[in-house]
Amino acid sequence: MSDIAQNIFALRKEIPSGVRLVAVSKSKPVGDILEAYNTGHKVFGENRVQEMISKFNSLPRDIEWHFIGHLQSNKVRSIVPFVSMIHSVDSYKLLKVIDLEAGKAGRMIDCLLQFYIAMEETKFGFSLKEAIEMLNSDDFREHRNIRICGVMGMATFTDNSDQIRGEFRYLSECFNRLKAEFYSHDNVFKELSMGMSGDYRIAIEEGSTIIRLGSVIFGARS
Repeated sequence: MSDIAQNIFALRKEIPSGVRLVAVSKSKPVGDILEAYNTGHKVFGENRVQEMISKFNSLPRDIEWHFIGHLQSNKVRSIVPFVSMIHSVDSYKLLKVIDLEAGKAGRMIDCLLQFYIAMEETKFGFSLKEAIEMLNSDDFREHRNIRICGVMGMATFTDNSDQIRGEFRYLSECFNRLKAEFYSHDNVFKELSMGMSGDYRIAIEEGSTIIRLGSVIFGARS
């Protein structure tokens, strides 16, 4: 059994049943993805549009592709025909483009609102105030080809576990606020995507429903 397969089987034993695993396959070759796929794992995450398109065209069609990186509006059209979920919706402008392109493609796209929770200027995302203003707007209610399924966030890259836990706890509070005010009767709004290879255990403790793991599965990035 390959190291990749062993890693996935070990994670299955560790991760609670209510938490979904996105295998982050960015920069990894098709052969590595197939090793993971052959264990029965079918959910993979990419952060570059062209790389995801190339892999989509090269790999089995029952793979569920999640886009997890910063998405430029002019690249949305390229992934809308096949993407399963976009985790990184970090502006209303982007959300409007996704809705427009999904309508043209005759699809409904599952989206997560990315929140800015880290103490790093390189991260993107909504503030809680911005998200509430958007969800309250009449314009937002006109969209027909997107489903808001929850929120996503990335903690600060630090060894300070208390800081990471605080950021994840804040994201969980944002999720709960939006759920209570806008989606209390909507079972689709249920996802809290937080936790990567260095901090997923803390994320799970703080309520994550989707973790995005790369190096824990595939090894360190080349």
